[in-house]
Amino acid sequence: MIKRFINGSDFARMVLSGADNLQRNESRINALNVFPVPDGDTGSNMNLTMSSGKRELQKNPSNAVGKVAEALSKGLLMGARGNSGVILSQLFRGFSKSIANQEQIDAQQFAAALQHGVDMAYKAVVKPVEGTILTVAKDTAKHAVAFAKRNNDVAQLVQEVVTRANESLARTPELLPVLKQVGVVDSGGQGLVCIYEGFLSCLTEENGMPGEAAVGAEAAAPLALPRREVPKPPAQPVPAPSRPLSAQSKLETEQIEFLYDMEFFINRKQAGRTGLRFDEALFKGMLSRDGDSILVIVDDEIIKVHVHTRKPGDVLNFALPYGELTEIHILNMREQHRDLLHEQESAAIAGGVSAPAAGVLPETAVVEEAALGLAVSEVLTGTPADAIPAEQAHELAPFGLVAVAMGDGIRAIFLDNNVDVVLSGGQTMNPSTEDFVNAIESLPAEHIFLLPNNSNIILAAQQAAELSGRNVTVIGSKNIPQGLAAVLAFREEQPAEMNAQAMSEAVLQVRSGQVTNAVRDTSIDGISIHEGDYIGIMEKTIVTASASLQETCRELLARMLEDGGELVTVLTGEQAEPAETAELTAWAKETFPDAEFEVHTGGQPLYPYLIAVE
Repeated sequence: MIKRFINGSDFARMVLSGADNLQRNESRINALNVFPVPDGDTGSNMNLTMSSGKRELQKNPSNAVGKVAEALSKGLLMGARGNSGVILSQLFRGFSKSIANQEQIDAQQFAAALQHGVDMAYKAVVKPVEGTILTVAKDTAKHAVAFAKRNNDVAQLVQEVVTRANESLARTPELLPVLKQVGVVDSGGQGLVCIYEGFLSCLTEENGMPGEAAVGAEAAAPLALPRREVPKPPAQPVPAPSRPLSAQSKLETEQIEFLYDMEFFINRKQAGRTGLRFDEALFKGMLSRDGDSILVIVDDEIIKVHVHTRKPGDVLNFALPYGELTEIHILNMREQHRDLLHEQESAAIAGGVSAPAAGVLPETAVVEEAALGLAVSEVLTGTPADAIPAEQAHELAPFGLVAVAMGDGIRAIFLDNNVDVVLSGGQTMNPSTEDFVNAIESLPAEHIFLLPNNSNIILAAQQAAELSGRNVTVIGSKNIPQGLAAVLAFREEQPAEMNAQAMSEAVLQVRSGQVTNAVRDTSIDGISIHEGDYIGIMEKTIVTASASLQETCRELLARMLEDGGELVTVLTGEQAEPAETAELTAWAKETFPDAEFEVHTGGQPLYPYLIAVE
């Protein structure tokens, strides 16, 4: 039976089928990495991107194909991860724009939408490379447009799409030499083929995919926690202790690290001109930088915040751009602890008087700004209120910095050098476009710099910068050493243009190296590599490989210092052993006496050592 049209329900089922097929093949796609390292995780990135599109589609069911495509496009755009994820989002963004406002589409419109998606994807990539997902999409769309002119069956058209996509995928090694050298097809192209195959499966299965009820089912009803009835224990007489016994009495006052207990509300309705979209995860992350016992409850336009911190002024300053602060309570828990110990001691001496139960705070311990006689601005700045301009609490900082990194040590280094938000990510976990957008929106700053620190993340950062509507500059840092060099070149007193230039130049001045393990046997540029070997990579080129970590590191350092270098920074990863690092450092200082060496704990996974030469 000829299928001349597809509507919103048809297309939604096709998308769900495509997403499911992609998910089933995630591991197989991940195994198609171009280099013999765990680089990019294309299958995971595309699956996460497609899953985001699937969720948005399910939230917005419609019989109009244009509406369904719009929802898919929005979800893909915000969930895009990695180069392949961003390109995938652009393919369906163009597809969506081509069929906007359509109730149903025929074969020619479907083919034209594929071509429109290709056009948009190519425009999004600064330097398109053939032999990738772009080529597979382009070849497929071109053939689809030609086929649809002589055949009006949508199912047959999608069959042709799958056939041509597979043919194009098989040709990718001929277009991209590194694929042929390693013996794989392009991973992004394979992911796109899986999506198209899911489309076809939906259209050709006798019983089809689940019906319209499946679309939107996830969002149909909110989850509810089961209710528990906790029986009250029968009242028992409490014997008076002979001496005060409580957990508090076993704790030294100075052990209370985060001594200020804070509670307040943020009124989002009074956010004012600098009000930012509230992101709960980012807000909690900022609080956790110098606090614990964090509780954030979001209820429409009111946000309740509780945190233990060392710096209450910083907490209030961070919260201010989200709205007007009310009902501020600040308790000094060290002072309260000393008072509690004193009361327990007095009760013990008096005899027969119960000490306060552990964890029960005297009401008088709660300190409000009104009780202190301080205005909020005085709590924030320590300056009399009449000396502070009324708008100061809502002023924007001149700059904000966002970086991507993995490893607690590297994260700490960025935070100690002017970076405001560090997104978790790197080779094996790429932040999405939405992650960047949320980070941008969380910063009350006039100009924001993004440091992707990975070539596979730059597109998502650029897409987020465009979507944010803010003054955002993406620095093209492709690895952690370049990102650190850029941060060290930043000067808050300089204007944005000069900072952008200085940071971009710093990226070009650093030579980057990394050591990791090969995941398969191969031979590249005359270097024989066996699975499990340590490989040394300078910039993007594998320059050495060996079964010995020490030998690989020494050869990599020697290559990196061939043209000299004044400062060598080594970041140790999770796999680096202290003895191995000490041996490497001793050899390097003796072999290159004119260079200064610094070793820092990076804590990054997969890479025992990251090296920067300046």
